[in-house]
Amino acid sequence: MLENWHAIYTRHQHEKMVAQILTYKGFDVFLPLYATVHRWKDRDKELSLPLFPCYVFLRGGLERRYEIVTTPGMHSFVGPGNQPEIIPSAEIEAIRRAAESSVRIEPHPFLKCGDRVRVKSGPMKGVEGTLVRKKSLYRLVLSVDVLRQSVALDIDASIVERVSAGMPSSFPSTVGGDQVRRVTT
Repeated sequence: MLENWHAIYTRHQHEKMVAQILTYKGFDVFLPLYATVHRWKDRDKELSLPLFPCYVFLRGGLERRYEIVTTPGMHSFVGPGNQPEIIPSAEIEAIRRAAESSVRIEPHPFLKCGDRVRVKSGPMKGVEGTLVRKKSLYRLVLSVDVLRQSVALDIDASIVERVSAGMPSSFPSTVGGDQVRRVTT
């Protein structure tokens, strides 16, 4: 049986260091990254940044809690009263598959409205998320509920099917500049 995933809240910009130290200590760590270009006055530079700023995911290892909480840059566990809350493996696996695929991925505002969809084909087949539309592009929003954060990736709306409706299909909703679109099957 696989152990549960948990989230660690880190100090600002300490995610990579915390993940590296915990990995060195023998923990199963996941730190999803995305590539972005930052522009300064004199140059452009491609950076690899965390999809979930200030968070690192940890699978199991809670029996060695002291080693975790004494890691430099580690602030606390995500959960009530600093007790690690379980993150469903399906959420972590969806984020892992998206981060490892060739599709463009980036952080996205957390959404709780709109239709839940499942990808029918391609490298993301079987992954569920929320379909949103931003200008002329469709995006699949993948969320980690415990963190109240999401990421979005570009998707062809024709390869998704509705899982369940969040609101009537005749009601277009706008959240964070994204217009939620319903997909009928």
